[in-house]
Amino acid sequence: MRRVTLDDVARLADVSPITVSRALRQPDMVTQELRARIQAAVKRLGYVPNLAASRLASGRTRLVGVIVPTLYNVIFAEYLLALHEVLNAEGFQIAVVNSHYSADEEENAVKSLIGQRVEAIVVAGVSHTPLSRRLLAKSRIPVIETFELAKDPLGLNIGLSQEEAAAAATRHLIETGRRRFAFFAGQLDERAVARLDGYRRALAEAGREAASTVTQISQSSTIHLGSTLLARHVEAGGRAEAIFCIDDNLALGAMQECRKRGLRIPQDVAIVGFHDLEFAACVSPSLSSVATRRYETGRLAAQRLLAALASGKALPRERIDLGFALMPRESTAAG
Repeated sequence: MRRVTLDDVARLADVSPITVSRALRQPDMVTQELRARIQAAVKRLGYVPNLAASRLASGRTRLVGVIVPTLYNVIFAEYLLALHEVLNAEGFQIAVVNSHYSADEEENAVKSLIGQRVEAIVVAGVSHTPLSRRLLAKSRIPVIETFELAKDPLGLNIGLSQEEAAAAATRHLIETGRRRFAFFAGQLDERAVARLDGYRRALAEAGREAASTVTQISQSSTIHLGSTLLARHVEAGGRAEAIFCIDDNLALGAMQECRKRGLRIPQDVAIVGFHDLEFAACVSPSLSSVATRRYETGRLAAQRLLAALASGKALPRERIDLGFALMPRESTAAG
């Protein structure tokens, strides 16, 4: 079946192809009556504009590439939502690529997005292969690294110190009077490693590092994995009185497994999560967590990208620390 063209719409609406093009791209430049007639023809024929031809003609793709390490974990949902809301309102679309926590796959994503002539790239993370760094630096498009603070940012960097946030949560556990600690983790990406560093640093500063264990399984962070980690810890003879989970999903799973095994929260075990997902304040007992500003990160990244694209000026090499907030709740009440 033949593809419906701009000329087909023009004939049905009884206007010139140029008028149809103008009505679709800049509707304010035609009368309301013409817009209605053209839109009726578009709807009747099922016309879909040829974006590739339009982009070729204008030299603009109005496409922003976004690289995230997973599409499974809900922590990236608010981030992607904010990017979409801000960019879409200005006529941009986002192309989201999943790097699967792999530096090599991130490198392939960078190549693919640059090959698609995206006008900017936003990446969750600050650790890249040498080739990825060279490609991004030579692309001459705005690049923003997010979620972590980089020692040597490629361009604009918006995030928080994952290490300091974890250290703050660990100090909170120490202050509750617990003496034996555990760290639960799934996939050890760069942010999880930074949290482990913060956890260990806080314990070392308090002279408690020897009273700590780490239980880790290289899988996506899920509620089920949190349950599995708690079971593995207990069955290996672990007797942690306080557990730091690298995210709230693991924490919720660990809390459920504690109930199954007759361990009371917080009397027997205090548990803290990370990211402060919506359910953290609603579960019983409510979950202590570290609030991270994911929506604000995506929104600010999109706003700064739009400003750079509008001005034609390069983004500065600048770090913006959005910080974090410790949210103490029932799961870490003093023992």
